[in-house]
Amino acid sequence: MARGQTGAAGRRKANGADPKSGAGKDELLRYYRDMLLIRRFEERAGQLYGMGLIGGFCHLYIGQEAVAVGVQSVKQPGDEIITGYRDHGHMLAAGMDPKEVMAELTGRAGGSSKGKGGSMHMFSTESDFYGGHGIVGGQVSLGTGLALANKYRNNGKVAFTYFGDGAANQGQVYESFNMAELWSLPVVYIIENNQYAMGTSIERASSETHLYKRGASFRIPGEEVDGMDVLAVRAAAEKAAEHARSGNGPYILEMKTYRYRGHSMSDPAKYRTREEVDAVRKTRDPIDHIEELLEKQGYADEASLKAIDGEVKKIVADAAEFARTSPEPDPAELYTDVYTEVRA
Repeated sequence: MARGQTGAAGRRKANGADPKSGAGKDELLRYYRDMLLIRRFEERAGQLYGMGLIGGFCHLYIGQEAVAVGVQSVKQPGDEIITGYRDHGHMLAAGMDPKEVMAELTGRAGGSSKGKGGSMHMFSTESDFYGGHGIVGGQVSLGTGLALANKYRNNGKVAFTYFGDGAANQGQVYESFNMAELWSLPVVYIIENNQYAMGTSIERASSETHLYKRGASFRIPGEEVDGMDVLAVRAAAEKAAEHARSGNGPYILEMKTYRYRGHSMSDPAKYRTREEVDAVRKTRDPIDHIEELLEKQGYADEASLKAIDGEVKKIVADAAEFARTSPEPDPAELYTDVYTEVRA
């Protein structure tokens, strides 16, 4: 997943890029596959939850796939990713093994956090993924801290810090904004505005519904992006990452997106109509959008797209079987990873 901006631009040129989208065949196919992997993974996770194999909370990313895939397509090695508890898509986009992610959902020893994190608290420094966090907005301060460490180290890395429209009203978000701009920290704040937070429409919860403007009083630039269009997301993320990486401080991207399922698996989502959800699925689905581009440019046909879907379904089926059969964690694991011992 991770690659430099210069390399991405070079690949677009080499692959006969569509002049309107700026993306070539290989790039469009990669986005299609990556988003489809998240979609099929989340569908299966929902099934496992219904079967009682996943306990606790489970927040699915279905509908929002373009955000994680588009942003992380511009990630460079060492750039950090941190997000809230709707996090499975970000993990997969970061390149984490679907088997380890699914096993963590089921609380098994083969999970990325040895079965101790569950759906909301996975972690993988190998993939530069610093969590899943269950406290609403709590990860924003942590992401700002990651950026502060990058500034101290002068390593040219960026902290991609995700949070939702509900978390945008949390006080620690604005404390983080203030510090980040004061110290010109290399952080990109990504607001995934799926318009309903836990179940209240943004119009009822926020006096300013254009959330990218929340940085104005701190002099942080920002913009609103179509979060259902992976190419629009990628273009905005390239710009924001370059701004932060060049020493110009933080940048805010408000991704206007939409989740098809409830806030969590226990949410019947009665605060919106089925007609509203169906309308978004039919007219703005991020995967359908890329599928149409691929077919229009002659890069893929129905048969080749079905083959990719079959490959992805096999990966997800294998992940589900691994999650089902992986052993429970040894009780001794309760005492590991509690503290980090620093050698003198």
